Amino acid sequence: MPEMRFHIRWPDGAREACYSPSLVIKDHLAVGQDYPLAEFVALSRTALGIASERVRERYGFPCGRALAQLARIEEGARRQAPGTVHVEAFEE
Repeated sequence: MPEMRFHIRWPDGAREACYSPSLVIKDHLAVGQDYPLAEFVALSRTALGIASERVRERYGFPCGRALAQLARIEEGARRQAPGTVHVEAFEE
């Protein structure tokens, strides 16, 4: 499976490189787009859930790295004031 990173900027200006085990993130987020914080978390949850499920279908177990990334996104969002998350880049 082709893995990738998606680079984001949180509402507080902090940047983060996030991991996805699949290119499916491109179906849910767009480079250059701003997403309200809650929407970004929801889209990430959906995309990383699909990616993890694809790994499970192929290898028989969910993707721990995708689930850990989702946990980091959810924790990061809890530390943010309301605002938008900017998707800066995709890196394959």
